[in-house]
Amino acid sequence: MTKQRDEVAIIGAGLAGCLAACFLARRGYPVALYERRSDPRNGTAERGRSINLALSERGLDALRRIGLAEQVMTDALPMRGRMIHPVEGEQQFQSYSAAGDRAINSISRGALNNALLDEAAALPGVRVVFDHRLVGLDPTDGSLSFDTPQGTVAAKASVVLGADGAGSAVRGQLLAYGLLDESVDFLDYGYKELTIPPLGGDFALDPDALHIWPRGTSMMIALPNPDRSFTCTLFWPNDGAGSFASLTGPAEIERHFAEHYPDVVPLAPDLVDDYQQNPVGVLGTVRCTPWQVNGNVGLLGDAAHAIVPFYGQGANCAFEDVVELDRCLDECADDWAAALPLFQRRRQENAEAIATMALTNFVEMRDKVASPVFQARRRVEHALERALPGRYVSQYELVSFSTTPYAEVRRRVRRQHRVLGAVVGGAAVLLVGAIGAALSRGRRA
Repeated sequence: MTKQRDEVAIIGAGLAGCLAACFLARRGYPVALYERRSDPRNGTAERGRSINLALSERGLDALRRIGLAEQVMTDALPMRGRMIHPVEGEQQFQSYSAAGDRAINSISRGALNNALLDEAAALPGVRVVFDHRLVGLDPTDGSLSFDTPQGTVAAKASVVLGADGAGSAVRGQLLAYGLLDESVDFLDYGYKELTIPPLGGDFALDPDALHIWPRGTSMMIALPNPDRSFTCTLFWPNDGAGSFASLTGPAEIERHFAEHYPDVVPLAPDLVDDYQQNPVGVLGTVRCTPWQVNGNVGLLGDAAHAIVPFYGQGANCAFEDVVELDRCLDECADDWAAALPLFQRRRQENAEAIATMALTNFVEMRDKVASPVFQARRRVEHALERALPGRYVSQYELVSFSTTPYAEVRRRVRRQHRVLGAVVGGAAVLLVGAIGAALSRGRRA
């Protein structure tokens, strides 16, 4: 780039912030990447806060654009379907794709973040500043104030991007100025992590699947790790019977797992300690509008539209935000005042669509996947996909294995269901007519 550009400040050196820094640096922008925490590459992850990511096509598409997909995938483990664990009986594998050849990829959030951080920090014009917690923002001129171990630090940027997660300090500053509206809808559920270590040096469970223990109003999932352990996540009610609040003592914990997750108990020697020591995280959906102010302060990723994790699309959606922002800057010739509103118009409908689908998928995962009716429906869907390749595609495949906009996925799936309903209804009418005619002939005979 020959034109000198003003510095862009990105608040939050998580997944979306680091990826945005990479894209902007490649556009020739000097970037200051501010992170409230210390450098994660120098320490260990906070206990019980990893939530492995399910990296799929949208996230991989973004990583390919900066040449990082191949490196990241060396530490990923492909999961080709769900392995359902009933309380009693045999496990059941449910393929994600009709042909059984497509997979979502289990990857450590920390490992992916570190890879992106390394990539961003190595680019010319990017400076990464840790231990800087945003405490002040003037959206009129981009003035910033940070709380640091050395005291308050002032900075300024021509453009400020908030990529600092669901509890975004940038969004909080804009809210304090009365410049946006916000809603945060918390579930009456939380999450807690457990670990299943390797067994005899190998995986204790099938590593080619995302494991689910559906229990009606609650569930547990498990994703494989490169060290052959599994990161398990409980999604339970916060209160009431069988909730996090109801189980505290070792004996209660052991009895509950023996009754509801009997196959897990012998595989998790630290079960009680993990349960008692690991924190309970909150689950909720964040919505706000607008996503930008004055054409110089914007929000992306979870800072603009945090969603619950039940479709495995949180990081993938945030990565897609960065790709779309880059596209908008292209179309607007790097005029941020035009690009940021365009970005919101392009992405807000899609963010709302995946937020709704993620909530719906929670019910599916904790309850319906064990239902014979659900399983029969999935078999019919896969049969239709094989019979009508490219014309009938399930919602799961469109979300996880394509970059079709989320809102368009919902519209297409509705059209497919209407056509399928009409076909099934017509077949039923013909069948009833045929049966009636046969019975009539029988009476005349």
